Amino acid sequence: MKELTIGHVGHIAHEMARRLMAWDGPIPSFGTRFSGRLESCLKTPLQTFAGRSLYHTLEDKASILFYLMIKNHPFQNGNKRIAVTSLLTFLFINNKWLEIPEDDLSDLAVKVAESKPIEKDGQLVIIKAYIKKYTVPIKKKS
Repeated sequence: MKELTIGHVGHIAHEMARRLMAWDGPIPSFGTRFSGRLESCLKTPLQTFAGRSLYHTLEDKASILFYLMIKNHPFQNGNKRIAVTSLLTFLFINNKWLEIPEDDLSDLAVKVAESKPIEKDGQLVIIKAYIKKYTVPIKKKS
């Protein structure tokens, strides 16, 4: 499984969100991110304990990534939009994609943003269910 790197977020996810999703306020430049927060969001899905991954499946890793990119606010603005594009980028580099209605994905991001920290585990279950339901393999060209 390939990990999402700070380079992926900077060059693909942030840029995609900035260009395609500017409807509810501008997204500041990538260099203005809060130091350490993005890095933490990207490393958490890779955490292990006693040599075992804490997030076993692609869906588990994608769910915690999406949740943290929204809740930890690594950017001054645009965190939900960047979380969506980061999720799509993470799935893409792992040969998957989400075939999900755009409104459903944006509604999910808003619900996660509005949730209380105590609801984290329940939110992760909901996110994972969406990812499992809508994830499809990327069809390679012949």
